[in-house]
Amino acid sequence: MTSQNTDTAARAFAELDAYRALEAKQQPTWPDPAAVQTASEDLASQPPLVFAGEADQLRERLASAARGEAFLLQGGDCAETFAAATADKIRDRVKTLLQMAVVLTYGASMPVIKVGRMAGQFAKPRSSDTETRDGVTLPAFRGDLVNGYDFTPESRTADPSRLVRGYHVSASTLNLIRAFTQGGFADLRQVHAWNQGFVSNPANQRYESLAAEIDRAVRFMDACGVDHSELKQTEFYVSHEALLLDYERPLTRIDSRTGELYDTSGHMLWIGERTRDLDGAHVEFLSHVRNPIGVKLGPTATVDDALRLIDKLDPEREPGRLTFITRMGAGKIRDVLPGLLAGVRDAGATPLWVTDPMHGNGITSSTGYKTRRFDDVMDELRGFFEAHREVGTFPGGIHVELTGDDVTECLGGSENIDEEALATRYESVCDPRLNHMQSLELAFQVAEELKRL
Repeated sequence: MTSQNTDTAARAFAELDAYRALEAKQQPTWPDPAAVQTASEDLASQPPLVFAGEADQLRERLASAARGEAFLLQGGDCAETFAAATADKIRDRVKTLLQMAVVLTYGASMPVIKVGRMAGQFAKPRSSDTETRDGVTLPAFRGDLVNGYDFTPESRTADPSRLVRGYHVSASTLNLIRAFTQGGFADLRQVHAWNQGFVSNPANQRYESLAAEIDRAVRFMDACGVDHSELKQTEFYVSHEALLLDYERPLTRIDSRTGELYDTSGHMLWIGERTRDLDGAHVEFLSHVRNPIGVKLGPTATVDDALRLIDKLDPEREPGRLTFITRMGAGKIRDVLPGLLAGVRDAGATPLWVTDPMHGNGITSSTGYKTRRFDDVMDELRGFFEAHREVGTFPGGIHVELTGDDVTECLGGSENIDEEALATRYESVCDPRLNHMQSLELAFQVAEELKRL
């Protein structure tokens, strides 16, 4: 590296590090600062998890969605765990997203951008720094990147070595995702195989019917001598909430092609509703990296909030750079979202608009489980499309917490999961997720909405 390049890199990192002087919400209290420094140095010496060119490609794909030419499907675990980073569980999450994407692509005749909440979604914001059980108070569980779920002093103590372990688990997860999506597993001629291993249910049967139609279309192309090499693999990107700055900062690197900064922990990163303060550390940090950026907007978000975030995070109004992920709640979305859409449109900005129909609809069951009603999730989804039709803007994607497992965490759906059934297979360490069947049901509903555009 020449001295000029070294100076340019030094200036870029100096600007990036302006975030250190600002308030960083939702960060753990590390008991040993020296151990944090050691972990940071270890992370900084590791290879990037993703590459700048991949992030650029995703930004181009998201730009097409912002123009109304594609649709974003973003989904995965609420909070990944180290223990669940097994080949089978990763495969089933990928299969579920591939199935949903096929439903959307075939149903709406529109390209679908596939982005997993995977390979980095290990840290979670919490409403309180502590948790009390039976008179005992311990630090809250902030995700496997910080501490353990078990309610013991040893487990709940923030451990910086988890930062490094999170990197290695993410690397192995990415390796498997790339193998699945580039090595033949994602070939559309395998469309029936993606259904294997899942419990037979009405959503799967509907999917099988669609898969049979795809089979006929592929055989027709074969008979016509059409080259369908593009069907043999698929693009698949990863994303997570850029919450833990002690993890994100050492994984931020200078791109050798352009001299610009990229956070190489994931292709797309988002800022949560709790950390989107304009004068906060998270917005400042991500304003300096070239990755596609998302921001969660809850029901209190104003047009002014959105426009100021655009000015900070996307001052050049670059298509595909900024995604607004709305999480309003089923009871509020129809009242709040149209004004937000119109205000941003009238200001001449065109971010990608995506709905998160999960986070605004949390409840606690009478049996004490955090859950969501599937009907509320679907209602917010419909409200999102209605708001865009009302304003004349494009509903560009969905962002959902889901798993490929047959868990019982969200009430309702075709299985009619009730409060008593929640305990059967409630496995999430944080928020409730849609199971495989509910995820497919959701995809079919979205496909119907997209047909109406």
